[in-house]
Amino acid sequence: MLLAVAPPSPIGAHPMLVFLLQVAVLLGVAFALGRLATRFGMPAVVGELTAGILLGPSLLAVVAPGFSAWLFPVGEAQLHLLDAVGQLGVLLLVGISGTHIDLRFARRRLGLVAGVSAGGLLLPLGLGIGAGMVLPGVMIGEGADRPVFALFIGVAICVSAIPVIAKVLLEMNLMHRDIGQLTMTAAGLDDIAGWSLLAVVAGMAAGGVSAGSVAFTVGSLVAVVLVAVVVGRPVVKLVLRLASRSAEPGVTVTAVVVLVVASSAGTHALHLEPILGAFVCGLLISWSGVLDRTKLTPLRTIVMSVLAPLFFATAGLRMDLTALRHPAVLGAAALVLLLAVIGKFAGAYLGARVGGLDHWEGLALGAGLNARGVIGVIVAMVGLRLGVLTTETYTIVVLVAVVTSLMAPPTLRYAVRRIAVTDEERERERAFSG
Repeated sequence: MLLAVAPPSPIGAHPMLVFLLQVAVLLGVAFALGRLATRFGMPAVVGELTAGILLGPSLLAVVAPGFSAWLFPVGEAQLHLLDAVGQLGVLLLVGISGTHIDLRFARRRLGLVAGVSAGGLLLPLGLGIGAGMVLPGVMIGEGADRPVFALFIGVAICVSAIPVIAKVLLEMNLMHRDIGQLTMTAAGLDDIAGWSLLAVVAGMAAGGVSAGSVAFTVGSLVAVVLVAVVVGRPVVKLVLRLASRSAEPGVTVTAVVVLVVASSAGTHALHLEPILGAFVCGLLISWSGVLDRTKLTPLRTIVMSVLAPLFFATAGLRMDLTALRHPAVLGAAALVLLLAVIGKFAGAYLGARVGGLDHWEGLALGAGLNARGVIGVIVAMVGLRLGVLTTETYTIVVLVAVVTSLMAPPTLRYAVRRIAVTDEERERERAFSG
């Protein structure tokens, strides 16, 4: 006799109520602070990040602990609901940003991009490792040795945050500018290298690095490139061509969402970050030459106005800045923040100047790449989970991620105002607007 298997029970009434209220509160506060940020000449992402910080343990849990514990319970299951929505938002944001990359321009300026990326990666990495070697031993997680700890600090301050950079460039209407193209492309290279370094360092922390683990990481990156060029490009072109037969924008929107999410799942299956897959898919969509960008307007609106703000606000919920009340932690934070800012700015600036760019272009690149955003938070979370970082060190890395993300927009705006608009940029703007 066959017994029917009971279907899984739906989400409970109380968790659903809490989830809906979380979305309403986070999105409402993120929207309000985002609009306030734009009133002061800053991109909305500044206010959206701040919304999460204010509603998290840094403020709300201090002034109204009971209400905070009810609305944002510590349980992982409840937070994972928000994470799922936020992750979808950030993957689509990065995918949309990739569709705005001019690959012909990137290939033409590949040497410059490589120089900026190398400078913006290696200098802060070295400074971070140096800081990790001199920070007090109490900052090191139990069971971790100092070299691995120092490498984690180096990786945390050498990465750039493609999601934050993408949203800033889109909000400031800079994606069509050469500086926007260079910033996104260099950030992509930085993050690929950063995730590879993180995989190696995490392997060392979990039980030692081996030639096999390093080879697997490198092999996975090579596989992503080969599959993207050999298989991904014709598949993306075919799907978009079929979608273009319909006059309804919903068909193209669905096709793009499926492609981006599937590509994200592919890189995640290879133990690489889903964001990498989303970015590569966006590049393939741009490369296809058959996308009608006007049909993506509905998707861009919902991502920029709803999903992405929820992602940035949710990231802020994990940031507990109350640990900075201890002088030792505050001093260490100031040191790491100073090295992070100087390292990324100086490295990208020098790479730009060596590549033939002028002072203002170098300053704009340094400002754009300086944002670590939620990528820095993810690195910190990995370090905390593996026991390499203490709660205090985690807070320091998170502070660097937040402060550099807040610093980037006004500095970038100041520098870009002094860079003349070229005819090629005007043509690219017309192409991106459909």
